[in-house]
Amino acid sequence: MPRELKKEDIRPAQPVDASGILKCLAEAFNPYRHQYTVEAYRDTVLDEASVRNRMQQMHILVAVSDGEIVGTVAGAIGDNGEGHLRGMAVLPSFRGTGTAAQLLAAVEANLGNLGCQRVTLDTTLPLQAAMRFYEKHGYVRSGRVTNFFGMPLIEYAKQL
Repeated sequence: MPRELKKEDIRPAQPVDASGILKCLAEAFNPYRHQYTVEAYRDTVLDEASVRNRMQQMHILVAVSDGEIVGTVAGAIGDNGEGHLRGMAVLPSFRGTGTAAQLLAAVEANLGNLGCQRVTLDTTLPLQAAMRFYEKHGYVRSGRVTNFFGMPLIEYAKQL
């Protein structure tokens, strides 16, 4: 079983981390690939150009263990002052270690320090475990469901 990460094992992503972030996203979402449309899966796991674009638009955190990126999440504050999370992923071998909870707490703290009081995130129906995780950490369905490349995209929200 992988070791539990320390607070200092979670840090802001650097440009050199792009390939590790892509690997983490691909491994985390691969079990759900057949439940996604091709376009939705591509938008979820990203590619070299889209991860670099996200790095410019959002604050990305990575969890690192023994030099390997084992988790990631991105957060940004929109024009309305509301935070939004994207790209939450943890390697399958690190599920159940607290890594996801640490990443979530870190990105929420970052957004809160910037004055954000409400955070949203979106998830898809195949990710039932993720929905339970978010609900356990205070997120509730907002009632907003949009179209994500032919899939329902369910919004969750939390007051910080």
